[in-house]
Amino acid sequence: MKKSVKNLLFYAAVVLSSAFVADAVASRATEQASVAPMSEEGGAKSGFVSLASFDGGDGLQRVDLTDAAEKSVHAVVHIKSTQNSKTRTVRRAPDIYDFFFGDGTGREQTIRTQPRVGFGSGVILSEDGYIVTNNHVIADADEIMVTLNDNRTLPARLVGTDENTDLALIKVESDDDLDYLPVGNSDNLKVGEWVLAVGNPFNLTSTVTAGIVSAKARSLGVYNNGIESFIQTDAAINQGNSGGALVNAKGELVGINAVLSSPTGSYAGYGFAIPASIMTKVVNDLKEFGTVQRAVLGIMGGTVTSELNEEKDLGTVEGVYVSELVEDGAAKAAGIEQGDVIVGIDGKSVKTMPEMQEELAKHLPGDKVQIKLMRDKKERKVDVELKNVQGNTNVVKSVDLDILGAEFKVLNEKELKQYNVGYGLKVVEVKKGLFADSGIKKGFVIMKVNGMPVKSIDDLQKAVKQANASSEQVLFISGVTATGRRAYFSVDLSQK
Repeated sequence: MKKSVKNLLFYAAVVLSSAFVADAVASRATEQASVAPMSEEGGAKSGFVSLASFDGGDGLQRVDLTDAAEKSVHAVVHIKSTQNSKTRTVRRAPDIYDFFFGDGTGREQTIRTQPRVGFGSGVILSEDGYIVTNNHVIADADEIMVTLNDNRTLPARLVGTDENTDLALIKVESDDDLDYLPVGNSDNLKVGEWVLAVGNPFNLTSTVTAGIVSAKARSLGVYNNGIESFIQTDAAINQGNSGGALVNAKGELVGINAVLSSPTGSYAGYGFAIPASIMTKVVNDLKEFGTVQRAVLGIMGGTVTSELNEEKDLGTVEGVYVSELVEDGAAKAAGIEQGDVIVGIDGKSVKTMPEMQEELAKHLPGDKVQIKLMRDKKERKVDVELKNVQGNTNVVKSVDLDILGAEFKVLNEKELKQYNVGYGLKVVEVKKGLFADSGIKKGFVIMKVNGMPVKSIDDLQKAVKQANASSEQVLFISGVTATGRRAYFSVDLSQK
């Protein structure tokens, strides 16, 4: 269950200089901390000196994060995404002149959009140029340019995106190996632990701020139907640095900075990062499959509260209450029942819905997990084989319009009058593919797919991807044939 967030939410990362870090840390640290240096196994350019301590001259031990800061900045990049100007034709509503001097349908108007430029940060994950960032940084971009910390600028190609976690993977090509950040275990982060937030907001080379982990497994309700289990930190995060790195004192990547909660749009105390445990799974899936293989338990419910416990007499005030089971879902097949409370997965305690989402996000469909639950105030353990959103354990393939076996164009003014419609996407060629199998012929005008208007090729692409990620995997298409007759078709994407 998602809670509304009254504060304005802005995607961001950090803006203060790395020179400030040592002073900020020295003024706040009062405890001795020392960890042995890391080995060089993470890569030729990825060895980091771990958290060190030194005597500040007053008998107190200070924390030294300078090694982690110095080497982290070289693995964080500036990203510029450009959406080119586009021309589209719209039909404005008819006025009195159209009724008296026109055909009463309104006049066509050509609109040319201005180029849109966005900025963000990214983190280099490997010496061969794979970079992770936020999906919203590069969404709808026609061109992506990456500036490294040494001021080199390289074009990037999009490998894949995942809207549900707001993550994207891009890649640049370089003649030499790139500095990168080794990935740490975000599960091991402790509240109160020191972290650095590293970003490149202004294309002025990377910058750093320091703080502590304020909380874990936070849910803000900012991603519609998305997975939220944020690391909350008081390291300063500001606008312009979406996709920057959250780094632990060992110099390991433990999160991707994503969200700022602020009434003013600037830093006001807390920022939020996507855990590295979720990021690693998403990145690996995008590399291997082109799309994320999401494992789901097949339940609906929410975090147990004291009020719910009192109402239902659950015997616990922690865990995830199962209010409903998905038919043919993994939970129902394993014997989980409505009214159960999930309190653990594979030996790890689960206290909230975000914690459960984070654990499941690490798994593939087909993985077997052990669920610990409370039923009638007694603990039980149930073995569950996780499924995908389609209710099976198959690999969900990335889809594109090519699978439809057709070519499309937006209707011009003459064709709008010919078909007597206000918008639509015309099928200009049908080849071997799902359209031919479904009986859709050349000249058919698509107006709606699964109830949503289709006014552009982008609209159709989005509809196909959404349907492919659903349990039904079906496109319900309505439109007009070449002879002007209304027609309806069903296209089964599972047959691709």
